[in-house]
Amino acid sequence: MSRLPAMDPNTRTLLMCGLPNVGKSSFMNKITRASVDVQPYAFTTKSLFVGHTDYKYLRWQVIDTPGILDHPLEQRNTIEMQAITALAHLTCSVLYFMDISEQCGYTIEQQCNLFRSIQPLFANKQLVVVINKIDQQPWDTLESEKRAMIEELVKDSGSNTTMLQMSNISEEGVSQVKNTACDKLLAARVDSRVSGNKVDSVMNRLQVVYPTARDGITREAFIPESVLREREEHGGKKVIPKSRIGYAPTKDDDLDDGDETPVESDDEMVGGGGNGAASTGPRNKTARELMWENGGPGVWAPDYREQYDLADPEWRFDAIPQILDGKNIADYVDPDIDEKLRLLEEEEDQLQKEYEAANLERMNDDDSLDEMEKAAVGEIRDRVKIARTYKERPGGRNRPALPREIRGRAKDKHDDGAKLKASAIEKRMEKYGVDASQMIERGRKREREDSRSRRRRDDDKEMEDASPTRDGEEMRDGRGLSKGAVKRAKKERDESVKRERSLARSHSRPREPSQMGLKDKDAVKIAKKVEGLGQRKWAGGSGEGDQRKAVHLVKWMNTGKKR
Repeated sequence: MSRLPAMDPNTRTLLMCGLPNVGKSSFMNKITRASVDVQPYAFTTKSLFVGHTDYKYLRWQVIDTPGILDHPLEQRNTIEMQAITALAHLTCSVLYFMDISEQCGYTIEQQCNLFRSIQPLFANKQLVVVINKIDQQPWDTLESEKRAMIEELVKDSGSNTTMLQMSNISEEGVSQVKNTACDKLLAARVDSRVSGNKVDSVMNRLQVVYPTARDGITREAFIPESVLREREEHGGKKVIPKSRIGYAPTKDDDLDDGDETPVESDDEMVGGGGNGAASTGPRNKTARELMWENGGPGVWAPDYREQYDLADPEWRFDAIPQILDGKNIADYVDPDIDEKLRLLEEEEDQLQKEYEAANLERMNDDDSLDEMEKAAVGEIRDRVKIARTYKERPGGRNRPALPREIRGRAKDKHDDGAKLKASAIEKRMEKYGVDASQMIERGRKREREDSRSRRRRDDDKEMEDASPTRDGEEMRDGRGLSKGAVKRAKKERDESVKRERSLARSHSRPREPSQMGLKDKDAVKIAKKVEGLGQRKWAGGSGEGDQRKAVHLVKWMNTGKKR
């Protein structure tokens, strides 16, 4: 079942059956969007193929079945049983194909015998006997005995059987076969619903209203004079012509009267003449007629330059240049181009003056610098511009943010360009034109202070360990202090060290902007703002990398009696 195509048993269905190589798959490729393999040997189609087509704004399901051979049911293989099962269980319109040219390898008598053997499966179904391959063997030139055999077969099948002729090669009768099969199935579905029990309940809810005359005046139908003249030309008969341009020819078409076909309402006249008045001369060809004469859809397109409304009609097909004498023609099309150019130039001058006025102070400062300082300032501005551009570019912040604890640490102690090294800091700050000697000296001073405080703590600890202890006697250290005084002094020193460390870590202690490596107070505010934004990312809830799992209490372990 998984290898079979998805079929809807309740939808409108056309089912094709017959002996192998009679033209079933070729017909399906003609009327649907399916692509079934067609080969000149038997049983090319080994399973059911489903295609879809449209008719009367409805979707139709078309099923191509494998060929069926004329032998008993118990001798049929799995491939043939697929067609037998579809015929037995689907409510559809059946198309039985017959090859009257006998190129399929089976005689007409064998095809008629197969029809009689599976005829019980056609019960309560609309049947169309398709006489195929009339391009190889026309129906009129077929032997009278074989023709009588087929006609008798169709006559004995009942009133719901129709015989049609077609050819897949010349496409003659293909649309007629499809339309007839669809119409027969639609009519049968309507009859089955009308004959059912549900129609009475529906008819009781319907009410037909017949209009009554408002007065005794007889109002005749109005017929235009052009229609009356056309009827007189055709002997008083009512003529309803229909254009066949773009459609397959049929036996009802009169090819000699093709030029006198009137213009349809949905066609556009090419070359004028569309005012609706009757013309005595030959009519102009429609766009659809010209399209089919010049290659069909996608090959020919109408020339819309004919509809241009110019002072001189001869100008319509002139080539429109784009570049003339090295200049763009579009620049001279606008009559107000000069006025617009003047306004743009005035606006540009005004913006230039405003820019120069805003940068006047900076320009005066630059004049007081020598050549080396100007070069340094220019390099600093270029680097600031590059940094700003890199910051504002898309994806510039697509990188992980480092925690505050390791944000200033060196990544690699063996890397000369790593941070926190005096040489690396000095080299980096020189690129920006900042003297880092004071900052480096301040850092070295703090390191010396930290080392001295550590040595002092170690000495106090050794002195405390070496102090004498006697029972009943006040304990004193090497300086002659009591034990309580030693403890108090040690506690005060520890607290002072902690206070110094906290002040060194935090930014609450006010410092000069130059001590922090910044230019002025505005730069300090910006730095604090950026620092706050960075801290905001880390303050809060869990993220994707958190592996913490909450403790869930199991209900059956914490309810009921406690044993």
